[in-house]
Amino acid sequence: MKQIALPAAAISLAFTSFAAQAAAPSVTAENLYQANCASCHGVKMEGGIGPTLGKHTWLHGEPTKANLIKVISKGVPDKNMPAWSPALTAPQIALLASYIAAGAGKPAVAAPSAATAAAPAAAKPAADGIDLSGFKLPKGFHISVYASQVETARSMVVSDSGIVYVGSRKAGKVYALVPRADKQSADVVTVASGLENPIGVTLLNGALYVGEIGRVIRFDNIDKRYAQKPSYEVVKVSLPDDKWHGEKIMKAGPDGKLYIPVGAPCNVCDTDDTKSAKIYRMNADGSGLEEYARGVRNTVGFAFHPTTKALWFTDNGRDQMGDNTPSCELNIAPKAGLHFGFPYCHGGVVPDPDFAKGRTCEEFVEPVAKLGPHVAPLGLTFYTGKQFPEAYRNNVYVAEHGSWNRTTKSGYSVRLITLYGSKVVSDTPFIDGFLRGEEVVGRPVDVVTLADGSMLVSDDHGGRVFRVTYDGK
Repeated sequence: MKQIALPAAAISLAFTSFAAQAAAPSVTAENLYQANCASCHGVKMEGGIGPTLGKHTWLHGEPTKANLIKVISKGVPDKNMPAWSPALTAPQIALLASYIAAGAGKPAVAAPSAATAAAPAAAKPAADGIDLSGFKLPKGFHISVYASQVETARSMVVSDSGIVYVGSRKAGKVYALVPRADKQSADVVTVASGLENPIGVTLLNGALYVGEIGRVIRFDNIDKRYAQKPSYEVVKVSLPDDKWHGEKIMKAGPDGKLYIPVGAPCNVCDTDDTKSAKIYRMNADGSGLEEYARGVRNTVGFAFHPTTKALWFTDNGRDQMGDNTPSCELNIAPKAGLHFGFPYCHGGVVPDPDFAKGRTCEEFVEPVAKLGPHVAPLGLTFYTGKQFPEAYRNNVYVAEHGSWNRTTKSGYSVRLITLYGSKVVSDTPFIDGFLRGEEVVGRPVDVVTLADGSMLVSDDHGGRVFRVTYDGK
């Protein structure tokens, strides 16, 4: 196993929820850990998406209480771990540090197999260690595992030959999901590794473009080279490389240009005079970089309307304003030059307590839909296939990754946003069951459609890609 840094981005899932619960004397640290941390770091601190919290090489100082307080308070910027002193009180940070320090010298427990960890006590239909019967879909729809061992699977793109390219996060890999003969599942091939959070993937002119934190790279003629550890070219474009919200998705637009966002390097800060909190577009070779939209805090999902060709995108709302505000957003940018409110206004209606002075929400483009507070909407797609019934076509499907700091978890689903033109008619669950009670079994990231009309959903929690089909029964 590689040396692992002290709790990075994944451990942050638990910290803010401690703020709401740690002060309650009837709640033990063990209960708090199991409720908030175990889904990422394992029920016995053995590690999962996040690193083990047991005995291993700690790269940021020994795991003493004093040092853990320092690390939790100040964060580890190069590992995407923010400073938590603004969000947690000193006693809360001390409580968390004491609990982690108590287990830090114990041997790391071997992680249970997927089947042992996820299988329920009673025998139920399962695949790859996950109980598929726990998912809820509309009548006639079915879910299966299309590919597993796709570690930290993030954005996806489908080539004309049916190969699905998948970016990742901490795995640092790009995968190719190659359909098997039955078309019901796929083999996983690693295209590239050792990259810096290559979450963004898109195809243009037969080339696979990959967005890392600090650069964009291109694999030419990818469908013929994916299995050959192909070389790549670095696209000459200068973009900010901040770690916080610095990961970069990409989409090829109907105009033949590449669209790429730069998130805000903060929870909330004024970025109007910088390159951050904006969406850009550029030519395929990186030239002609221009701002397309601004006031966008952190978008991790684009789609272009199949008829109007307008850009639709999700945006994650700011934190530290409570459990129930502000709402995350679904937006439309039909033309360049629009401002979507960050950091002055959130969710179209909530003035920022620190930055709204002298500004009004009426100045900015209102979201087409308010998706709910802290649900973390990421990838989205317009379903244009023929397999699903007519009522499900040409509507928006949004992967809600799920909250990390809300007292009661929210999100953890794929939503169906039905439309009348560009107006939202309804927002209903399409796939529920990634959250079962307090147990997180998956976190949806992106949604794409295969040529046969089935739908794929990536899950960076379980390292899986799910397939949704409709049989009318």
